[in-house]
Amino acid sequence: MSTQLSFLLKHFADFDDRELDEINRCFKPKTVKKNTLLLSEGDVCREFYYVQKGCLRTYFITKQGHEKTRYVMLDCSIGTALTSFMAQKPSFEILDAQEDTELLALSYADFYRLNRELLHWKEFYQKILEMAYSFQNKIIENRVTLTAKQRYEQVLANNPMLIQRLSNKVLASYLDITPETLSRLKSK
Repeated sequence: MSTQLSFLLKHFADFDDRELDEINRCFKPKTVKKNTLLLSEGDVCREFYYVQKGCLRTYFITKQGHEKTRYVMLDCSIGTALTSFMAQKPSFEILDAQEDTELLALSYADFYRLNRELLHWKEFYQKILEMAYSFQNKIIENRVTLTAKQRYEQVLANNPMLIQRLSNKVLASYLDITPETLSRLKSK
């Protein structure tokens, strides 16, 4: 298991070495090239990811054909298309690699086996759900209460790596603004 993943897991719960070894056996290395689709709309999400190096994003496509980026996972982060993963139902989201990406993938079966067998994994899972809820609530709040400029400035201040590593098209969809508006904001 990567040292960074162990550190991340210990940040969420007090895993002991035996538990970390068990978790390590479940995560499988996976390398994907830029623009690889890990999940298409309508498919069932069967893996949970730790991004060792690279960038994944989850997004929707509106009826008008516009991409709406929901979440971006950079180096040393975790995630998946959580709604589809939890329910094992077809996904409305798409999950793709924005860069060549090195992952550790955990299957649905192993994820929930760990949840049944390891008390600290349950704690980890609960914290993931709480974090996901809070993150999505904050995104909605920002889109309702902040201007495009304020949303851009917030990302610039709190997560400048998104601005450096995402294309303008993807960054604009993440900020819920047009690429033209983003270009104007970047030029100021």
